[in-house]
Amino acid sequence: MNHENEIINKMETLRVPVIKPEHGLPVKMAIMNATRSAVLGVWLVAVPCYFLLCVFMYYYFHGSVGWFGSMFKLMEGLEKTPYIDIIGPILLFVLPLISILINSLAILHVAVIKISSNIFSIKEINITIKVKFWNIFLILLSLLIVFVFINYVFTQNITIKN
Repeated sequence: MNHENEIINKMETLRVPVIKPEHGLPVKMAIMNATRSAVLGVWLVAVPCYFLLCVFMYYYFHGSVGWFGSMFKLMEGLEKTPYIDIIGPILLFVLPLISILINSLAILHVAVIKISSNIFSIKEINITIKVKFWNIFLILLSLLIVFVFINYVFTQNITIKN
């Protein structure tokens, strides 16, 4: 009986928590983990970055020996082989697009909020971007890779007609 009285006394002395207006704010959950998506993004842009580094070294420093020359020989061999020539565009275009997608999912939060209760309900879309340096850096790097590849495709396929 003494134990019950002790518990009742403790319960009676508890203070009621104060509810602040900030408690009503929604919790913004990311679709993907920012750290995991950054690590995956690094792996997805590693090959295109290596290829672009080889292109830069080959054309600007004429480094056709070693790794740089072997990368070009590999890409030339892939272009001549049927059904494998699609690997180049996948490596240089699709992988960076996937990196953009997963890193964007990790930092973007979208919420649709109903702000009026009348017949014509007014809704508001809130888009929040969580500032994560590595995710934003990988998005920008992937965009750069995609734009370089698109620029390369356009400049290689332009012909001057007389």
